[in-house]
Amino acid sequence: MNHDLYEIIHRRRDVRGQFTGEPVPDDVLDRVLDAAHAAPSVGLSQPWDFVIVRGRAAREQFHAHVRREREIFAATLDGDAAARFARIKIDGVLESTLSIVVTYDPDRGGPAVLGRHAIADAGLYSACLAVQNLWLAATAERLGVGWVSFYREEFVRDLLGIPATIRPIAWLCMGPVTHLEETPDLERHGWRRRRPLHLARHDDRWGGRDRR
Repeated sequence: MNHDLYEIIHRRRDVRGQFTGEPVPDDVLDRVLDAAHAAPSVGLSQPWDFVIVRGRAAREQFHAHVRREREIFAATLDGDAAARFARIKIDGVLESTLSIVVTYDPDRGGPAVLGRHAIADAGLYSACLAVQNLWLAATAERLGVGWVSFYREEFVRDLLGIPATIRPIAWLCMGPVTHLEETPDLERHGWRRRRPLHLARHDDRWGGRDRR
């Protein structure tokens, strides 16, 4: 049994506040992207692309957009939820070394994508597997990754020149970090607690429990 894989899975964190800004060597970036590109995909469609964003100007524009979206979300919260959210840093766009935008092309491998005829979102799931591969590989390389989700897809398309038919599904901040937190940020700040596995497991049918 390879315990290193399990250790990496459980050490992985959504990083926002620990980026150092130090460079990411080209060979390390290549290995991380190669791991992402090795993800399984429905019909071998490989519907992902990776936009590497290093330029300060683009990241500053994106950061300002994220700030506005944060304010919109914060306005929907009341009381304790608003106070908890105010304590949570939601991005490391400017502090990280670079960003990687993972996109999804629904037309890749078409018009007939083997295995997608009954589940239209199977291609989108495939692109998410590439994100997971990238994240675990980065963790193995002692890099931090933060997934920024406070953005509008059309804004990112315009900012990075992404075609209208392509979806930017993940803006990932990446770079060396001082450390990875033992406890995920949302748990540390009291936003939500991790759900125990036994509540998520169903045996044979929904609601069925392990009787061993």
